[in-house]
Amino acid sequence: MLKKITLASLFILLSIWLFDKLFPISLKSSSQHYAQIIVAEDGTPLRAFADKNGIWRYPITIKQVSPLYIEALLNYEDRWFWQHFGVNPFALVRATFQYIHHKKIISGGSTLTMQVARLVIPQQRTVVGKFIQILRALQLEWYYSKTEILEYYLNNAPFGGTLEGVQAASYVYLGKPALELSYAEAALLAVLPQAPSRNRPDRHPEKARVARDKVIKRLQSYKVWSTEKIEAAFLEIVYAQRNIAPVIAPLFSRRFRKFSKFNVPLVTTLNYSMQRGLEDLLSDYIRRLPAKTSAAILVVENDSLEVKTYIGSADFKDNQRFGHVDMIKAIRSPGSTLKPFLYGLALDEGLIHSQSLLTDAPIILDGYRPRNFSRGFIGPISVSNALKRSLNVPAIQVLYHLGAEKFVSQLKNSGLTLQFDFNAKANLSVILGGVGTTLESLVATYTALANEGQTGKLRFFKQQAKQSRYLFSKGAAWIVRKMLQDKYSPSNNLAWKTGTSYGHRDFWSIGVTGNYTIGVWLGRPDGTSTPGHYGARTASPLLFEIVERLSSKQGYSSFPKQPKTVTQDFICWPLGGLLSMTQPVLCHEKKEAWLLNKTVPKTLPETNSTIWNSNPINLLVNSQTGRLVDTSCSASETAHKLIALWPLAVEPWIPTSQQRRQQIGIYDESCKHPPQFQQGSIKIQGLEHLTKLRSAGAARNLPTINLESSGAQGLVYWFINGKLIYKVHPHKRLKYQFKNRGRYQIAVSDDAGKTASITIDVL
Repeated sequence: MLKKITLASLFILLSIWLFDKLFPISLKSSSQHYAQIIVAEDGTPLRAFADKNGIWRYPITIKQVSPLYIEALLNYEDRWFWQHFGVNPFALVRATFQYIHHKKIISGGSTLTMQVARLVIPQQRTVVGKFIQILRALQLEWYYSKTEILEYYLNNAPFGGTLEGVQAASYVYLGKPALELSYAEAALLAVLPQAPSRNRPDRHPEKARVARDKVIKRLQSYKVWSTEKIEAAFLEIVYAQRNIAPVIAPLFSRRFRKFSKFNVPLVTTLNYSMQRGLEDLLSDYIRRLPAKTSAAILVVENDSLEVKTYIGSADFKDNQRFGHVDMIKAIRSPGSTLKPFLYGLALDEGLIHSQSLLTDAPIILDGYRPRNFSRGFIGPISVSNALKRSLNVPAIQVLYHLGAEKFVSQLKNSGLTLQFDFNAKANLSVILGGVGTTLESLVATYTALANEGQTGKLRFFKQQAKQSRYLFSKGAAWIVRKMLQDKYSPSNNLAWKTGTSYGHRDFWSIGVTGNYTIGVWLGRPDGTSTPGHYGARTASPLLFEIVERLSSKQGYSSFPKQPKTVTQDFICWPLGGLLSMTQPVLCHEKKEAWLLNKTVPKTLPETNSTIWNSNPINLLVNSQTGRLVDTSCSASETAHKLIALWPLAVEPWIPTSQQRRQQIGIYDESCKHPPQFQQGSIKIQGLEHLTKLRSAGAARNLPTINLESSGAQGLVYWFINGKLIYKVHPHKRLKYQFKNRGRYQIAVSDDAGKTASITIDVL
């Protein structure tokens, strides 16, 4: 007898061994086809792409599932899962007697391991099929741990339709991750795989409730959960709902889907709550703007360079607003948003300090005549005010002295994307938006203002290494940021800059706080104009709302401390030197400036002036009359007179007493020829400053004026509200017809750099 038993046992073992060799089983080869999942930094799905068979299956581990679900599942399906070897003999015996008695399968006696075996290799519900299922379960227990087997079930159990796995079911049926399940929800999902079609809560909520309560009753009998929890679970309603698959940051997910694998979620740097919050904010804001207008928002954490919010369009589903076009990576004209980089690089070059005197007047540089967006000219202006007011002419002046090619080269070396038209080269128009770049690249470069001059490559995934390089020095970054911190912003902890491209096609507002750099773009993706809109009016209010929302939740973080390389001191206009080293007679205005490395550069020279390079000017005067003389004059007693000249182009905007004509004075009567410093001036003839003009009599047309100048050298250039209207020879008389009422600034300049300006009102 013993011999027969031994032989039978050996036969069984040999058969099992042979079965295993001939018919191997693998969990890994069967679990590769997950949906491609793009998740936020906390693991919350942003968007999922079904596998090649259209199945939604989100990869998950035991630690990512609520312990309540594990308790409900094991106590309902397989109480002895952690103890048995893949088969529960007692359950099999019970199932066998039920089959003999009822002549059909009443309960399969299946363990969770056997259910996994059937998921891996499906079998028919017959006695033979059950026997094969048992063999497969033994195989699984031999090769895999209990945790691996359970995780396979968590990822592959059927939950109705195209849903497989508890995570996909939890998101679709309950709108939450499996880690956050309630007691009742855990019981519901534990029973669904038994009859996923019949008990689907979105189609048959009442049947689903009955099945769920069956699980709760069993847990009650086993005393797994407290009476209080059981009673509360019975009361919870099963809702008839089906949540659509999440589509958060759709353009971001579409862009980086190629980096996603089917069996591993792609963990990004996006902050889920921030992304959702700003998507909702933009959805409300865009309704205020004209049709076809889209928008983009990019938020980057300064310290890590991680992208926390990525909104590529105003509405992904709105075709009228070109919602499918990702404007974060679109090449667009940056308008004036490059100006902070220009002034920062000029600081490092020692060309300027924060209060350097610049010229906002009609000038010609390399044959280029820039004009301001706001119309008109201001005259003398500091670097700080020129940057805050985003004036074009002063920026062109600084770029001329720095060099356009050098400026572009340094920006490219720092990582900023710059795209020129075919065969175009770096030129002065770059600073006014005459080049293409992206919101992504701009925001990355602006992080230098918070990171002590270092910019870097933005990080979209946690595994990306941080890469950074210097754009300018710590001191230059600090001074530029200080100049951009404006009292009109929501907080002094925000440094911000706007930009508007030519033709009102792109509206920008870039802000830097201690925590984040925030980029906002608005416009029409097809490049059509939106008249009446510009960066400060259209994009900045959205930026301010974003800053307020972020700061209300996280508070304001301070910027880096003032570097030792930055000091503050008083300087003098027009020469630009230190007050302490400038004679009082040469200091017409004093300014308190931020200095880099204690460098005090002189005011940038005028390109058309032969006098400026010798400024201040040492004049020889008649001691008795005080009038100008030189060696050709016969004055018996002479003395020296030191004067500081302002740039010739700004003279119409400075006090008369400081204009060079008054400072130099008239020449002495004893002189046979005018001394060489007397250059005269250009004047507007026939019109007085602050004149008010009306139409004559019953005439319907607005007034017409004559434009005539005197004292000009070379060609004459007429500007109305900052726009070049005429370029003519001297003494030519012109007429100009006003088309609208309002205030007009009329300016004239010549090839010698002389300028005159008046303001009139058309009533």
